[in-house]
Amino acid sequence: MDILAEKLDARLREWRPETAAEARERIMEVIELADQDLLDVARSRAAEQGVLDLIDEPPAR
Repeated sequence: MDILAEKLDARLREWRPETAAEARERIMEVIELADQDLLDVARSRAAEQGVLDLIDEPPAR
């Protein structure tokens, strides 16, 4: 098994169930994008949400 897969497997067993579930979901998204050869053009949901959060912040005075 690849070292990355081993590390991921160990972490998924260590993390809280909610954290492991979120990680699994995001990793599946990356796998699907890679299968479609879209990693270079797709933005992660987290990055997109970060931009939306910045837009929604009240202006600093």
